[in-house]
This record gives sequence, C-alpha cells and structure tokens, in this order.
Amino acid sequence: MSPRPLAEPLRILVVAPHPDDAELAMGGTLAKLVDDGHDVLVADMTDGEPTPHGTPLIRARETEAATQILGVKRTNLGFRNRFVEHSIEARHRVAGLIRTHRASVLFAPHPEDAHPDHLATTRIVEDARFDAKLTRIELPGEPIYPRWLFHYYATHLRRVADPTFLIDVTGYEERKRKAILCYHSQFIANERNRGVLQWVDAALRYFGSRAGVAAAEPFSCREPIALTALDRLT
Repeated sequence: MSPRPLAEPLRILVVAPHPDDAELAMGGTLAKLVDDGHDVLVADMTDGEPTPHGTPLIRARETEAATQILGVKRTNLGFRNRFVEHSIEARHRVAGLIRTHRASVLFAPHPEDAHPDHLATTRIVEDARFDAKLTRIELPGEPIYPRWLFHYYATHLRRVADPTFLIDVTGYEERKRKAILCYHSQFIANERNRGVLQWVDAALRYFGSRAGVAAAEPFSCREPIALTALDRLT
C-alpha cells in the first residue's frame, strides 16, 4: 500500500497483555498507521508463556516475525503471564514508556473482558495515562498527557463488539493474516485455536460492511471524537 500525505506524524503506543493480542485486534490498523508515516510502538506486558505448544524462545521468534511484517517498533515490559496486576509499579512502568515515547495516542484492550491480564492491562494503561503527566515524580522523560485513549477488541467474552468508530483497513487483510500466522505455536500447532483466523476474517468483513468498505477493525472511545470535516468520513 502506498502512504498517504501526512500533515503531522503521530506517536502511538499500543499496550497488549500478550504477544498476538495487538495483531488479532488491530493488525490491519497497525500496518496502515506505519504505512501512513506514524511512529507506532507496541508494548507487550508479558511474553505470553506458558502455553501448550510454546516456549519463551518460540514466542520471542514468533513475535519478531510478526513485528517485521507489520513494521512497528516493539518492546516487552517483562511482567509475568497470567499474573499481571494493576499496581503502582506497573502503572509507573507504562507511564515511563508513555513519556519516553512521547505518545499522544494510546491503545489498550477493551475494559469488558474475561481475561484477568486484559482487565489489569486496561486499568494500568488508563492510570498510566494520568501518571505520565505528573510533575515531581520519579519517572523517566518529561511529563505528557496523551490526547487520546482508544480501546481495541481482543476480548475473551462471547460478546458482539459495540464500537464507537471503525478504521478502514481494506488492502491490509493479508498483512494482518500473515502477522497472526507467525504465531504458529498458538494458531496452528494448537488445534483448539485453528478456527481463530476464520473469525478474524469474518470480523474484518462484517465491520467493513458496516462502514461500506471491504474490511474494517472496531474501536471504542470513552471521550467524544471531533472531526475536522465531514468529507473525511468513509
């Protein structure tokens, strides 16, 4: 895909509980943001292990391969899978990353979920957004308050997403699919998860149909979103 003219690049931080969450929820958007010239950093809270067919080394290799396909920057915050907790330590670690990356836009999991790591990550990011603006606090970098916090859908509930906006990712379907398939231990070796790609494809088409495009990804926001002009709508 050819990049579009860009007035001012955004510095974007996407926080994911585990490697593959960001790819599943917004892989097309990630690739599109990078192609549009934005500075996108994905921060995985954990390495995602243990899993039935994975190891830390396998997951690291899979994550690196997916990262190369999407073109994003990536880091891992080193928390323990299945034990992510909403704590001052976690808040400040994410707040420090917000400040050093100078993020003006944040993405976090949707706050309605069944996975404790996802719920904790969302609370951590929401509070870290506030902590990042504080003065006279021992955090790296200068204070900053990200203007936007968006929630993506990577939930473990059998619920229908109720987004406040959709991003057209037409043309990025295959790149998202390839990034997800990098996680061989999760979606190929694990027979229980082999159907995931089917519902990911179905969701792209469904939300695309709601926007009148071929493929779209859903997001929600608790704050009103302002448009500069109606002609920017799809």
